[in-house]
Amino acid sequence: MGFLRLSGVDGDGYLRLKKTAQSRDGGPLMSIEQPFTNLEIQKSPKGFYEGYSLPIALISKGIMVALVIWALVWPEKANAVLGGLNWSLLEGFNVFYIWVVGAFVFFLLAIAIIPATGRTVMGIAGEKPEFSTFSWFSMMFGAGLGVGLMVFSIAEPVGLWGSNPVLIAGEAEAYTQEAVEGAYRYTYAHYGFHAWAIYVVTGLSLAYYAYTRNMPLTIRTALTPLFGRLMNGFLGHAVDVMGVVATILGVSVTIGFGVSQFIDGLYSISGMEWLMIDASVAAPQPSTVGLIVGLVCIMGLSVLSAVSGVGRGVKYLSNLNLVLSFILLFTFVVFGSFVFAMTTYATAFVDYILHLIQISFGAYGPQSMLDFAASLPEEAKPLAESLSGGAMNAWGSFEGFRSGLEGEAALLSEETLRSVYEAGMPARQFGWQSGWTTFYWAWWIAFSPFVGLFLARISKGRSVREFIVGCVIAPSLVCFAWMTILGGSAIDLELSGVADGAIIGATNTAKLFVTLDQIISSPSLLLILTVMSVVLILTFLVTSADSGILVMNTIMSGGEQNAGIKHRIIWGVILTLVIGTLLIAGNTGGGNPMEAVKNAMIIGALPFTLVMALMCVSLAKAMYRDHLRSKS
Repeated sequence: MGFLRLSGVDGDGYLRLKKTAQSRDGGPLMSIEQPFTNLEIQKSPKGFYEGYSLPIALISKGIMVALVIWALVWPEKANAVLGGLNWSLLEGFNVFYIWVVGAFVFFLLAIAIIPATGRTVMGIAGEKPEFSTFSWFSMMFGAGLGVGLMVFSIAEPVGLWGSNPVLIAGEAEAYTQEAVEGAYRYTYAHYGFHAWAIYVVTGLSLAYYAYTRNMPLTIRTALTPLFGRLMNGFLGHAVDVMGVVATILGVSVTIGFGVSQFIDGLYSISGMEWLMIDASVAAPQPSTVGLIVGLVCIMGLSVLSAVSGVGRGVKYLSNLNLVLSFILLFTFVVFGSFVFAMTTYATAFVDYILHLIQISFGAYGPQSMLDFAASLPEEAKPLAESLSGGAMNAWGSFEGFRSGLEGEAALLSEETLRSVYEAGMPARQFGWQSGWTTFYWAWWIAFSPFVGLFLARISKGRSVREFIVGCVIAPSLVCFAWMTILGGSAIDLELSGVADGAIIGATNTAKLFVTLDQIISSPSLLLILTVMSVVLILTFLVTSADSGILVMNTIMSGGEQNAGIKHRIIWGVILTLVIGTLLIAGNTGGGNPMEAVKNAMIIGALPFTLVMALMCVSLAKAMYRDHLRSKS
């Protein structure tokens, strides 16, 4: 038998209870403290912020308003500072980003496999899930990677076909049949188990405490097994604020890319030249005016959807997203290169699994100029400075490096130049990884408070194993199929010479529409499919934005899932201003409008990466202690 006994009063003044199991002779077997669940988030009792935590709300809004003013008043300086700080962080933390995300994958795998943790139900025993499996998957899919899959369904595999670590190592040539395997190895890495593991670490942590311990559905809850009562004070506020800031910046990148593709689609349909910077060039880019107009329209719809709540707006839009996604997928199955795609799917998946550990933990650090110069042939060492630019450039080829040389450097023999180029390989691998894989890890981490909390919100009543399998493995397999069917069709068109470089030469956000134009010969059908794709992009954007607004309000209100309508509107306005001003800042001096948004996101993701690492430790401790309690 067991009983509860008073074990004393802790430093907070809370009574501490211990559960002591006894053997038949009356001797104690174990003594386990009950978990800390008395999480108290002070909320304003009245006024404009009634029901909200003032510290979280004011600090979060203050940071975002300051960023908006800074980017609006000093756009060039903001862009330069964000870019410089971003590069410094990548140099110092690239290895950390790669290793910690790899650890997330294997941590979740272990939790799912272990019987005691895998079968734990997040909710009351016998409680049925709130949403059907179809709606659950629809909302998960739309919130998690919907916009990313539309923007990068073709841009990712085609881009990686021309640049990836396999090509940098000289194991294949860009844009050849041999380069396809490496392209899809890293496409699967960026949109597969690692991406969804990032979301699920946050989502599982929040859902576990919310539905097994009846604690608030907010970020600080996930660290209570480690820090206990400290989460009631400033430390808890800081964790929640980091979650809100990361969410805003992660959603900003997603919406920024999505709006750009939305404008590309509108231009394909209407031909309105004011939407583009220069419509006369072969691959026009959306203008700042076009981006801002599209942003305002999308965010207006998002606020309306967020006001209606998860049960109506988000749910219905998510279901529509999934239906339209299947129609688009079926279009490529019928008109695209389905056999090539399925062959690629099978071989690429095996290749991905075989390289999973290397992808997870194969990290690169920056190469210094001294190290580069020391590894050069003797005749090239005096010219190290002039040789370094091309040899250490992750996005350049050997031919590009050689053709760009001048003076004495251009007179070096080909053998020497190849040795020089080989000497710069560590820098090229680091530059590629930090600019591509680490960007994705930071994006998904910044996105994870939003997606994780949203997944937790819709997953009550499901087991831990069901949550991990349903939110990591299942959507990854769908992403793989999506990327190979759409992207494989584009690659096959280029390999066969049909596209003649049109897809490769298009901007990332226009590649989908250029590919549709290549596979659909009927103008009327092409118009219908283009309109449908634009609608799908729009609904994915609205779903992502309104889900993000709901999540930010949930964190601000200390886990309340029915936050006030006025604050949803305010956060919608703030999110619009953040994205708009960063797009303007990134476009200063003729630059890429997305650069400032991406730099701010990577910077904002780093603190939350540390929080997520602590979440894993916290969840492992909580599950182990709960298992001991259940045994006792």
